Amino acid sequence: MNIEAQLAKVKQPISSSATLPPRCYTSSDWLKKEQEIIFGRSWVSVGRRDRWKKPGDYICIDLAGVPIVVTMDDVGELHALANTCSHRGMKLKTGEGNCRQLVCPFHAWTYSLDGELVSAPRMENCAQSEVGFQQSEYGLATIRLEQADGFVFVCFDPEQSSLQDWLADFEDVHSPWSLSELATARVNKFDVNCNWKTFIEVFNEYYHLPFVHPNSLDGLYHEPDESDAVIGEFATQFGITRGTAALMEQAQDHALPTISTLKERDQQGTRYTWAYPNMTFAACSDSLWMYEVYPLTADCCHVVQTICFPGASITLADFEQKAQRYYDRIDEAIAEDLPFLEAQQQGLNSPLAKQGRFSALEPCVGHFACWYANQMGG
Repeated sequence: MNIEAQLAKVKQPISSSATLPPRCYTSSDWLKKEQEIIFGRSWVSVGRRDRWKKPGDYICIDLAGVPIVVTMDDVGELHALANTCSHRGMKLKTGEGNCRQLVCPFHAWTYSLDGELVSAPRMENCAQSEVGFQQSEYGLATIRLEQADGFVFVCFDPEQSSLQDWLADFEDVHSPWSLSELATARVNKFDVNCNWKTFIEVFNEYYHLPFVHPNSLDGLYHEPDESDAVIGEFATQFGITRGTAALMEQAQDHALPTISTLKERDQQGTRYTWAYPNMTFAACSDSLWMYEVYPLTADCCHVVQTICFPGASITLADFEQKAQRYYDRIDEAIAEDLPFLEAQQQGLNSPLAKQGRFSALEPCVGHFACWYANQMGG
């Protein structure tokens, strides 16, 4: 059966749907198609807004094979720019940091923080030639950038609708958590030997908890609610927890204050959300932890983990001591997940791997699969 026919088996309702074909997780050629369709046309998350704190801050991102740099200019505006010199294609920056201008390390072409070419040494011959040389024509390519609820998104497609249309009722669904007011406390980056989709999938299903986390996390969770019916390119599900899901059971005495805007049942659980295609987070009673996931190869992804708290919690005298318990919980959960994700990737690479079915405990994974199949198979 060809992959288009296999994708046609991925459909609503989830109870009748097949899982995505294994080739979607293993094929380099298929990844190239994802880069064009999924990452080339979607609004893609690139982090929390407060990771850029002052003018000149920049963060470099490899967005499915496209190097970009997101900068903050002198008036505090963010810009998403090609991290590729307009002269001969040199990458301008790596990692993250602060600078006054973007200077090409190869030939010193220099750009402002909004991408304008401000200096191009020794180009007199071109300027004096028949065709001339206009610096204004050689600024960095710009990428659309918009923000919602404290998250930053970029989009390569000039024809794509606005981020507000893309996310639709995202802000309404998450309004009790006041996400835009949460502050980043820790950022952790690492690579994982699995497909980018499988990393996000495991974060969005309860099915694996008793098998992967029997002695650490499983006891925190009650049976979750059904996934929410939403408008927009995301899936979300709420579930009651025993205390905060952001701490291990034995560390609940170290919990930070509940987010002040939460009321009644929202104070007692966690909302797990997948903003398509590459960002997922858990909005807990006292914190937020999120992942941006970027494909490196079909078998490997780069993960950026961000942990946020209300500003009032961060100013507490014992915040660092208590926050360490939250970091320990996240780190232990990831350490337990990783061997399973890598083994899953090995299994998906088998020529005998085939499409499965979705359980009642993985509806958000199923919703994403249907969205993905419509994008890739349409």
